[in-house]
Amino acid sequence: VPVPGPCRAPGCVPAGVPRQVTAEQLRARGNALFQAGDHGAALAAYTEALGLSEAAPERAVLHRNRAACYLKLEDYAKAEADATKAIEADGRDVKALFRRSQALQQLGRLDQAVTDLQRCVSLEPRNKAFQEALRALGSSMHEKMKAMSCTDSKVEQMFQILLDLEEKDADKKQKAAQNLIVLAREEAGAEKIFQSDGVRLLLQLLDTAKADLMLAALRTLVGLCSGHRSRTTAILAELGAPRLAAVLGVEHEQVSLAACNLLHVMFDSLKEGLQKDFRGKEDAVVLDSSRDLKLLIKHLLELLVLEGASAHGRDNALNLLIKVVPRRSPKETNNSLSLWVIDQGLKKILEVGSTVCGSLGSLPVTENSRMSASVLLSKLYEDLKCDAERENFHHLCEDYVRSWFEGHELPGKLRAIQTVSCLLQGPSDAGNRVLELEGIMDSVLSLCASVCEAHQLVAVEALIHAADKAKRASFITANGVNLLKEIYKHSERDSIRIRALVGLCKLGSAGGTDFSMKQFAEGSTMKLAKQCRKWLCNEAIDAGTRRWAVEGLAYLTFDADVKEEFVEDKAAMQAMFQLAKSEDRSVLYAVASTLVNCTNSYDHEEPDPQMLELAKYAKQHIPEQHPKDKPEFVKRRVRKLLTAGVVSALACMVKSENPALTSSCRELISRVFLALVEEAEDRGGVVAQGGGKALIPLSLEGTEVGQTKAAQALAKITITSNPEMAFPGERIYEVVRPLVSLLHLQRTGLENFEGLMALTNLAGISERLRQKILKERAVPMIEGYMFEEHELIRLAATECMCNMAMSKEVQEMFLAEGSDRLKLMVLYSGEEDEKLRRAASGTLAMLTSLHPPICKRIPQVTVHWLEILQALLLSPSAELQHRGAVVVMNMMAAAREVAEQLIASEMLEILSVLAKDKEKP
Repeated sequence: VPVPGPCRAPGCVPAGVPRQVTAEQLRARGNALFQAGDHGAALAAYTEALGLSEAAPERAVLHRNRAACYLKLEDYAKAEADATKAIEADGRDVKALFRRSQALQQLGRLDQAVTDLQRCVSLEPRNKAFQEALRALGSSMHEKMKAMSCTDSKVEQMFQILLDLEEKDADKKQKAAQNLIVLAREEAGAEKIFQSDGVRLLLQLLDTAKADLMLAALRTLVGLCSGHRSRTTAILAELGAPRLAAVLGVEHEQVSLAACNLLHVMFDSLKEGLQKDFRGKEDAVVLDSSRDLKLLIKHLLELLVLEGASAHGRDNALNLLIKVVPRRSPKETNNSLSLWVIDQGLKKILEVGSTVCGSLGSLPVTENSRMSASVLLSKLYEDLKCDAERENFHHLCEDYVRSWFEGHELPGKLRAIQTVSCLLQGPSDAGNRVLELEGIMDSVLSLCASVCEAHQLVAVEALIHAADKAKRASFITANGVNLLKEIYKHSERDSIRIRALVGLCKLGSAGGTDFSMKQFAEGSTMKLAKQCRKWLCNEAIDAGTRRWAVEGLAYLTFDADVKEEFVEDKAAMQAMFQLAKSEDRSVLYAVASTLVNCTNSYDHEEPDPQMLELAKYAKQHIPEQHPKDKPEFVKRRVRKLLTAGVVSALACMVKSENPALTSSCRELISRVFLALVEEAEDRGGVVAQGGGKALIPLSLEGTEVGQTKAAQALAKITITSNPEMAFPGERIYEVVRPLVSLLHLQRTGLENFEGLMALTNLAGISERLRQKILKERAVPMIEGYMFEEHELIRLAATECMCNMAMSKEVQEMFLAEGSDRLKLMVLYSGEEDEKLRRAASGTLAMLTSLHPPICKRIPQVTVHWLEILQALLLSPSAELQHRGAVVVMNMMAAAREVAEQLIASEMLEILSVLAKDKEKP
């Protein structure tokens, strides 16, 4: 009989066991279930029997039987544990010995498996099954030993090819390098390389200074260090931190990046050692990991100011420090590593941040270096826990700025002002403090009028960054606007004019989206925006300068007229998207801000009407919405951005490993994505251009708001698209956790509803997805929303539970002692809301089909059960009648006493009438 409801595939479930039965009866029940192939239910019966049994021989048999269940369920560690308990009670128990040998074989412990099988053969020498198993296992071990010896010779051969200076065959060397890397990715291979003096040989490859050999060595070392603290410690001792830092600082970009990856893996392995409680032989090998961590960090900090280090090597060092030094979560209490880095290396980080390109003796840096330094400073500052720690940070920054500002003439003043810019872009509190030091602001204003382009650039940029900060904005509005206007009008250099323009844009957007708070005269904002778009499209100007045009638009697009003109300018949109995909990652935040403004995806609350009246009465300012920020305009802008290719640009931005992709930048991108998938008809296009893939990392990392927005966008896609096509392969399982996060109580009702709807779709696909939902502890939250007052949320939760009921674990929950789950489903099947009745009765049809003991429980949960079932059968809805008929049929088949109760009622007459209805086959 087909099972109705949104569920798709039946499965079998463990039977519920009444409490009054004996251990012997439970064991017999378990045996019957095992024979029927219901291994999960059999395991439950044996486990309950163990709770009632006290006799040692009986307990040994139950442990042996549980081992058989675990073998069938492929939980080999538990199978071994149970079989061992049976063997401890009776060392001649051949069944237990054989089952343990099977478990050990699957766990890869072949030598121990052979010992158990040999014992079985000695106890029952004529048992052909034991003899055959021992023969097969012996053959398997022989193959493994052969493979190991083959691996030994292969490792040796690979190193010989790579280290042979006379070997001219490049393909042969490349193949040997690739094989070595692949071998190192497997634990057995990594251990074999390590034991075969591989680290010394890899060191020789590094010393060749040939890029291809160095890359092979570094990538092989990554495999050796991944997730293995003792090997990492030994390799670090062999290679030495100075050598690793030197490789990171080489000119060859790929080699530097590979060294950066190796160091990151080493940091992770060493940090894991600090967090985990290691036991056994690892303790004997491993010394204090914190000492090794600090040694590596010390050399990274020294690399920052090393004149011979390459610019990208310096960037990689900054990126590594950002990833490994600050705490990953506020739940971690120990911030000692950040404090140590601030004391030992804050001034070294400021050296990079204060570099003035082109000046005498300046460090080699890329366009991303100063932004990376700002992000690192910001992360360190955020990691501080108390005022004393923050005060120390401020003092160190002030001392550094003073050291350059006083007694170093003009070059020193430029370095000091560049440091201020770096701090204002990072920990702005520290930036504001140094900005207030005597003479700093005066120097900024005077250098803005300098005839030297390099000096003027430094000063104007500092002025722009200072204009962001509330403490200085009024001072700059009074003193800086006229100066910026003069520079914009009269400077002959585009690089200076564009920065002055951005300063004016920042000051001109102080009113935000409030239409009534425009800073400039009518038309001025539009003129500024037009000039920004013109510079943005001018490919003759370098990308670093064009970035500032996007910065200007990020502020000007608060104005709806500017938004409308921008989305009409296809060339400007394409130019901005191309910049977003370029190597200069410092543009990411400005691009994301512009898109948030164009899609109106920032937070905006509707003001309380009563408060508006009070404000009018008190003659207070009332914010006004621009007419072109109404929903129909926003919808049109979103469509134009989609047509221009915004999704591929956003997907490219998310892929960036650069520090410029900060948590706040991720949040902005998540907001844009949520706006892009608002309309159901746009979602397929967003997925096709890589939006679904890009949303998964956004939903797992970043600010809480950003993660929630990305999760909600994933939910919208999952609700209206086929999830298996939207998230192919393993990606579909990564979607579960973000969707479950939408069920948390602090989320809005809409987020709860969309999360439930999306999980309903996933739960109907496969048992593996249902298991993933169970693992994420979603079921108690789903149950909670079944009691929700809002009818749509209550319905969505019930439909989700209907699909989850295909899982054995969920079926067992409905029979749990003291639970009202089943009662709620029966009562919901009698509610007035037809959709809710359909979902609840579908769940009952599912449960009674897959888990017959539930049929007996239904009459016990409520006295109204009979009239609810009769009402389902008499419903004008064929779907409800079908569900009711399946439930009654299952109950009739389940137990004689239930069947008698059904027949004693009017059920037989109702069924007879329905059986004759030819219109409802």
